[in-house]
Amino acid sequence: MAEVEEVLSHPLNNTDEAIKGTVKLVATPVGTALAYGSLVFMALLPIFYGALRSVRCAKSKNSSDMPETITSRDAARFPLIASCTLFGLYLFFKIFSQEYINLLLSMYFFLLGILALSHTLSPAMNRFFPVNFPNKQYQLLFTQDTGETKEEIVNYEFDTKDMVCLAFSSVVGVWYLLKKHWIANNLFGLAFALNGVELLHLNNVSTGCILLGGLFIYDVFWVFGTNVMVTVAKSFEAPIKLVFPQDLLEHGLEANNFAMLGLGDIVIPGIFIALLLRFDISLKKNTHTYFYTSFFAYIFGLALTIFVMHTFKHAQPALLYLVPACIGFPLLIALVKGEIAEMFRYEESPKEVSGDSNQEKKESEKKEN
Repeated sequence: MAEVEEVLSHPLNNTDEAIKGTVKLVATPVGTALAYGSLVFMALLPIFYGALRSVRCAKSKNSSDMPETITSRDAARFPLIASCTLFGLYLFFKIFSQEYINLLLSMYFFLLGILALSHTLSPAMNRFFPVNFPNKQYQLLFTQDTGETKEEIVNYEFDTKDMVCLAFSSVVGVWYLLKKHWIANNLFGLAFALNGVELLHLNNVSTGCILLGGLFIYDVFWVFGTNVMVTVAKSFEAPIKLVFPQDLLEHGLEANNFAMLGLGDIVIPGIFIALLLRFDISLKKNTHTYFYTSFFAYIFGLALTIFVMHTFKHAQPALLYLVPACIGFPLLIALVKGEIAEMFRYEESPKEVSGDSNQEKKESEKKEN
C-alpha cells in the first residue's frame, strides 16, 4: 500500500521560498482554476469507479482479485508506520543524493505502475475487442511442497486481453521512466489510486473512523508542525501524486508549474466512501444515500482545502478538511434516519468469503479426482 505522504501543495516554483509559501503566484487566474478543477476531477474518478469495482471485488472468488482487509489494529498502527516511513525518507533525502534514491524509486514504481495500470484497464478494454477475438486463458501458479502439504504461493489467472493491456501499460511505463512526463505520472497515479480504493477494504465503519482520525492527526502534524512532508513531497520523484500544470495554456504539454494532490488524500477517504457504498447495498433499499453523501462531502472538503490554500498561500494538509467532511456528513444522515446503530454494526467478513471460496475449490478438486 502506498504511503500517505503527499499534500495538496502550493503551486509555486521549486525553491525554498516556494516551499514556505512566501513568493507570489506566477500562474494566471484561468490557469490556476484549470489546474485546481482538473485535480478535483482526477481525484473523483478513482474514488467513484474504485468504489463500484470494490463491490465486485468483495464478491470475487478469484484469488488474484481478493481484497486486502484493514482491521482496527491495522488502522491504529498505520499512522505510526506512515510517520516512520515519512521521516525515514526525509533523512534519506538529507543524507544521500536525491538522484540515486529517485532512480531506485523510479525503477520500483515503473514495474508496480505497469501492473496497476494493466489491472485498471483490463475490464474496460474488454469492450474494444471484437467478439471473435482469440482470447486464450493462462494461469501463473507457484506452489511449495507436495501432496496434502502443498501450499499456493502465487495463483494469478490472466488471458490474452490482459496481455494486450500489459503491453500498452509497458509503453506508458517506458514513457514515464524516460521522460517523467506529468501525463504518464497521472496515468500511473490514477491507476494506483483506483486499485487502492478497489482492493483495500475496511472491515467496518469503526475501523474507518480510527484510520481517518489517526491520519488526520498525522497529516496536520507533519505539515504544520514540521517541514518534513512538504520537503519529501518536493523531492520524491514517483507517481504517488497527481499533478496538473497551471501554465498549461501558456506552455502546452511542456508546462512545469504544477499544483499537486497526493494519492493518500484520495485513497484514504476513498476506501471509507467505498465501504459506505457496500453498506448501502447491504441495506437492500435500492438507494445509495451514504455513498453519495460521503462522495459529495469529499468534493466539499477538497474544495475547502483549495480555497484555504489559495487564500493563505501555504500548503495545506488535505485530510484536515476531508476527514471531518467524509465522516461527519454520513454520520449526521445516519443519525437523522435512525440508522446510526445499524451503520456501526455492519461488518464485512472476508475470511468467510475466502473460506467459502477455498471450500468450493476443494470440493471441485474432489469431484475431479
